Amino acid sequence: MQQKPKNFDPDVPSGILLVNKPDGQTSAQVVAKVKRTLNAKKVGHTGTLDPFATGLVICCINQATKLAQFFLKGDKTYEGVLHLGIDTNTQDKTGEIISQKEPHCNETEISAAFRSFLGQIEQIPPAFSALKHRGVPLYQWARKGCPVQKPPRKVHIYDLTIQTIALPDVYFTVKCSSGTYVRTLCADIGKTLKCGGHLKELCRIDSCGYSIDHSLTYEQMAQETMNMLKSRIVPITDALKKVPKLIAPPAIERQIKNGGRLFRNHFSQEILKQGNILKIVTPDNMLLAVIQWHEESNECKIIRFGLSDNK
Repeated sequence: MQQKPKNFDPDVPSGILLVNKPDGQTSAQVVAKVKRTLNAKKVGHTGTLDPFATGLVICCINQATKLAQFFLKGDKTYEGVLHLGIDTNTQDKTGEIISQKEPHCNETEISAAFRSFLGQIEQIPPAFSALKHRGVPLYQWARKGCPVQKPPRKVHIYDLTIQTIALPDVYFTVKCSSGTYVRTLCADIGKTLKCGGHLKELCRIDSCGYSIDHSLTYEQMAQETMNMLKSRIVPITDALKKVPKLIAPPAIERQIKNGGRLFRNHFSQEILKQGNILKIVTPDNMLLAVIQWHEESNECKIIRFGLSDNK
């Protein structure tokens, strides 16, 4: 029997909605909640937040799902609690205790350990993570008793500030590059202090320049009218707020609409100096495309947005 097509609200605009994820929810469940609440055709998130963690999840709606790749690469800021003296197999509070030692370090030693992780560092991704090996997430290998160790990768810690020390807990704020595992950072600080440690609490407070202060809780989503919820969606043209914008000259607008290719010589040197990514909009501020320069050639990668399909 053929299924009836699902009815979506055609008036849900493309853009991003900021959601404050509660403890115990996966990022996928947040997406499902937003999709169900708005009756939107498509919704995706811009970076996984562990179920025990709370805080900001940027949800991309309809055509804005094409922008998720740019948010994934953005910097993030977190508030966290490092619990010293206990190592777990997941490097956070959800795992099994694998070693335990009384932390005898003082505030000076803890501060020095935190400072040592500033700047560019190398991290070994945790065995319990969503990274894949042979197409299977690492956490599935680990749960089978066959943990897989991925090679170290470089991440950047821009700021790492201790807020309060109340041993065995250390309250901190960290601003870091995409791909950083805060629980691995905590475990590595614990190793440096020779007592072990794990991530006890985590809250994402900023992502790609968007603050948790402007996000909606589940309770607020339930209380808002549909019109109010739609008004909280950041329009697709404005979603990448740090990306320079260019009003398309007629020739470039035709190239994009007709599916043509774009090259560096289509743009002035002044425009090329604005950055590696550029938003192309119409004179009435409708997003035509986001373009990104290819490092190995003069051609641009083009992500197109249909003018008649902004929903």
